[in-house]
Amino acid sequence: MSLLTTYTGSDPFSAVRRLQSDMNQIFGGSTRSAVTGFPPVNIYQNEDALLLTAELPGLDKKDIDLTVQDDCITLSANIAQEELEDAIWHRRERRRGKFSRTIELPFRVDSEKVEARFKNGVLEVEVNRPEHQKPRRIAIKS
Repeated sequence: MSLLTTYTGSDPFSAVRRLQSDMNQIFGGSTRSAVTGFPPVNIYQNEDALLLTAELPGLDKKDIDLTVQDDCITLSANIAQEELEDAIWHRRERRRGKFSRTIELPFRVDSEKVEARFKNGVLEVEVNRPEHQKPRRIAIKS
C-alpha cells in the first residue's frame, strides 16, 4: 500500500496528523504532546453550533478563566501544586501550575452566544454559529 493511499480521507489535515503521529512513534517521540496541548480538548460542530470539551480534573469552575475574542477561545487556570513534607516522589506525571491554551475556531464568535458548563472535571463550551456562517440550502430552479 502506498503512502498516498494510506493517508487519504475527507479531512485534508488528517493525513498530516497521522503521518506526524507515525513519525513520532518511529523516532520515539510522544504522539500526545506533538498533536495536542494542555488541556486535551475535543471540538466538533454541526449546522447550528460548535462544541468544545476540555478535561480539567481537580479544578473548580471558579478557578477556570474562559475568554472569547474574534475567532479564538482562551482557556486558562492554575492547578495548585501538591506540597507534601518529607515526601520522596517516585513519579510525577500530573500537570501542575499555570496554563493557558488558545484555540482558533473556524468562525468568528459572538460572545453573547457562548455557553459554558463544568461538571465532573469536564468543561463544555457551546458556541452558536453566526447566521451568515450556517449552511444554507439553495433552491434549484428549472
